[in-house]
Amino acid sequence: MLAACLMFNVTPSEHVEDPESDVTPSEHVEDPKTDVTPSEHVEDLETDVTPSENAEDLETSCIAPKINFDFSKFPERPRKLSKDGDMLRAKSLSEISFSGLGRLSPQMSSRIDRISELHCSDGLPPPLPVNTDLDTASSAEGHETSLMMSEAWEALKQAKLHFHGEAVGTVAATDNFEEKLNYDQVFVRDFVPSALAFLMHKEPDIVKNFLLKTIQLQSSEKKIDFFHLGEGVMPASFKVLHDPFKNADEIKADFGESAIGRVAPIDSGFWWIILLRAYTKSTGDSSLADMPECQKGMRLILSLCLSEGFDTIPTLLCADGCCMIDRRMGVYGYPIEIQALFFMALRCAHVLLKRDEWIFDFMPTCGGYFIGNVGPSKMDFRWFCLGNCVAILASLATPTQSNAIMDLIEARWEELVGEMPLKICYPAIEGHEWKILTGCDPKNTRWSYHNGGSWPVLIWLLTAACIKTKRKHIAEKAVVLIEERLSKDGWPEYYDGKTGQYIGKQARKQQTWSIAGYLVAKMLLEEDSHLGMIALEEDIRMESTINKTTSCSSFFYASGSKIF
Repeated sequence: MLAACLMFNVTPSEHVEDPESDVTPSEHVEDPKTDVTPSEHVEDLETDVTPSENAEDLETSCIAPKINFDFSKFPERPRKLSKDGDMLRAKSLSEISFSGLGRLSPQMSSRIDRISELHCSDGLPPPLPVNTDLDTASSAEGHETSLMMSEAWEALKQAKLHFHGEAVGTVAATDNFEEKLNYDQVFVRDFVPSALAFLMHKEPDIVKNFLLKTIQLQSSEKKIDFFHLGEGVMPASFKVLHDPFKNADEIKADFGESAIGRVAPIDSGFWWIILLRAYTKSTGDSSLADMPECQKGMRLILSLCLSEGFDTIPTLLCADGCCMIDRRMGVYGYPIEIQALFFMALRCAHVLLKRDEWIFDFMPTCGGYFIGNVGPSKMDFRWFCLGNCVAILASLATPTQSNAIMDLIEARWEELVGEMPLKICYPAIEGHEWKILTGCDPKNTRWSYHNGGSWPVLIWLLTAACIKTKRKHIAEKAVVLIEERLSKDGWPEYYDGKTGQYIGKQARKQQTWSIAGYLVAKMLLEEDSHLGMIALEEDIRMESTINKTTSCSSFFYASGSKIF
């Protein structure tokens, strides 16, 4: 207010006219004879105050008439003051009485005096303390912010929950309200901002402990109202309880049974993956993400979300109350919160998950194949013999792709052919994956029947594909293996073992298509013209269509670890 009053409280009658120029005060700004810039002239005007004026006068005088300046006519750079041409003498701020300004402290007044003396010694008019109050406010705000930060850190540390002497998270609230409900628990989604704060503050241990503890809870028994939940479900929250009988602390997880909506949380697993990536990014330590427990946990979360269903797009159909809005609010179906978290978790998992090592060992320097299955929720990198051979015969595969398939078979002969042609698929699934996918099927154990077993009937498809690609020697080598054993073994349906060395444990003998497959292969080798019955040449009219489609040709896995 003081600055505003001093700057514009000048009436036309108070103006000292230029003896050499008969102009009005407003015209004086543009007077070419006066070596005073408009901005400097205003500075002269703003200090034309008598020492007897006090703050009260200044405050009142703000309503006096004001001079209207045309600022558009001001020069871009002010000219230097000419001592000879000074119309008005600026008065030192020390001459102005601030007795009425009780808001200025002695320290501030002293500061103003020092600035005034410094400017006067240089022959310049002293600046007005325009930013005095702003500086004080800024300093006060900075102090208040610092106090608030300290208070927040202290509150965050008070919220830490310890288990066996280690901090494993922060409780939802530390309010001493009698009815705590579940606010004394560590929620997965609630802990994320706490974790980020600790990571930024170079305190990663609590985050690491949280990630490990929650992934351990993932494997515990999960059910709501006697309904068992999927293996990949992560807890919504957990708390530490003291068992008086064991005289020990234990952690109890909540998978949604204590929630108002009584719905298992979908977002917890996504937040866990996102936080694991944040920990890895912040610390530069990938050993936590590489641990078998974390790798398995991520795969279970994604397997649960990417399971097959009727949907044709990879989105999640959600129940009401399964995310941050954990009470019934009509947020069901495909809420944006879940879809966005799902997308982010997929991207984080893509960085953190180790690739299937077998595929890198399996791929030769030259070679390729059509991957086993592609859908909205999965990409199966297994090799399937029948599909790749038919792709060659139908000219679905381009000539380059067809030859790459032949290169793969030749380079990985032991794996795909072995002692008895040919592997129906490679590799076999086993362990936990076998249990989930096959339902513990005793006939489809690893390297048996459909799960990596060797089927002689496939010899005719291989032979036809070899002839079409002019790689006849590959088929001839495979037929030799067939002739060494198939008849002697009684024409079995399939063979077991990693190299197909054993007759299938449940294989039927005198299998008709095993017999017919061998005959067709032999006759194709003896007479190439038979190939025309089952092989199709490339259709030029369809070439442009095939090149544009992404249904099959976009999922050909070639050497160099790329799909084209």
